[in-house]
Amino acid sequence: MMRLIFPLLAVLLLAACSKSEPIDIQAADYQASVEKVTQIMVHDIFSPPVASRVYVYPNVAAYEIISQQNPEYRSLAGQVNGLYPLPKIDTTGVNFRVAALMAHMDVSKKLIFSEEMMNTYQDSLYAVWQNQNALEFETSKAYAAKVVDHILQWMDQDFYKETRTMPKFTVDTDAPDRWQPTPPSYMDGIEPHWNRIRPMILDSPEQFKPVPPPAFSLEEGTDFYKELQEVYDVSVDITSKGDESEEIEIAQFWDCNPYVSVTRGHLMFATKKITPGAHWIGITKIACKQSDADFDKTVYAYTKSSIGIFDAFISCWDEKYRSNLIRPETLINQHIDDSWKPILQTPPFPEYVSGHSVVSGSAATVLTEIFGDDFSFLDDTELPYGLPVRSFTSFNQAAQEAAVSRLYGGIHYRAAIDNGLTQGIDVGQWVNTNLQMKN
Repeated sequence: MMRLIFPLLAVLLLAACSKSEPIDIQAADYQASVEKVTQIMVHDIFSPPVASRVYVYPNVAAYEIISQQNPEYRSLAGQVNGLYPLPKIDTTGVNFRVAALMAHMDVSKKLIFSEEMMNTYQDSLYAVWQNQNALEFETSKAYAAKVVDHILQWMDQDFYKETRTMPKFTVDTDAPDRWQPTPPSYMDGIEPHWNRIRPMILDSPEQFKPVPPPAFSLEEGTDFYKELQEVYDVSVDITSKGDESEEIEIAQFWDCNPYVSVTRGHLMFATKKITPGAHWIGITKIACKQSDADFDKTVYAYTKSSIGIFDAFISCWDEKYRSNLIRPETLINQHIDDSWKPILQTPPFPEYVSGHSVVSGSAATVLTEIFGDDFSFLDDTELPYGLPVRSFTSFNQAAQEAAVSRLYGGIHYRAAIDNGLTQGIDVGQWVNTNLQMKN
């Protein structure tokens, strides 16, 4: 009898030792996936509004998966516009963290141009996971695929595809207050129909329509002319201090222009950087790491902040092409100093309101709700682009600096900065109040 027991115990022990362990996924893995998307977007060159769309849908896909197994988090179905609950799917044997990360990568691939870059990254992870636990890998992959299909069907109804065939923005060169393309590339106005995109949580693009800008006037002493003169005077003062001035450092740190045209002789090329939304996604990563957020809270933070950023762009772009206001560079060259150039390159869309102000106000408001108002941090988001680390005592302080950077850069009037920041805060507060993501 003993001869039979010992071999049986040996077999059972061997089976136990060879049993696959669950695939280990940490918050850093999700952060790395989002960072990979950012790197690909810089490579591909996405405009700021479109980049916000590339961030939000993959995050929502991942969040919907974690909300299915973590009772602390509530599904976005029925909360964000047009999203229905996931269909009943068998979750036996599913590793929800693996599935969430898979869904993030799969949805991202549908939104970027260089899909092969994400494929290479994804394949490297899949090889490791499959080796760790083949059954769990395949089960989680099948589950993620069904969630991805559900999210893509919802995404395809946001009217983005329809806006790709809409007409270009028509420039009214006879109206002195209307936006005109600016040097050096004189590009067409980008995304003039972005207010047709379905928002996530806003009732409508014009829900937080800002007060109008000061009435256009080139008469000295009027509010508009004072703001125009301020842009010029501030620029001259900053330039006199030299390239090492605090104001120039702030302007460059928050430039976030994904396509800066550079002309040298007959050669024209572009330098690539992150967008305003990408900068705040980077700050979200910093906050998650610094607070030691676990995987699920990390997905939650990225999702909520990307929703705030996405709706902020829709709200902002709705106003930009309604007010259609001329940029400071055009008027200063025409009426004050024909040789003047702004410190930052003027981006190709109307002036009012400041996009970075709106997006920063919204993102900071959402992140403050998640991590608190006294969250000090070192912002190293721009290090890969040769810019130094800056320190902030709160998200709101960072947003205020991002907003005023547009004045230092010479690309916005004061009203666009101040009213844009207010508009963004309103969007962020609406997200915080109306998006119930935690039980």
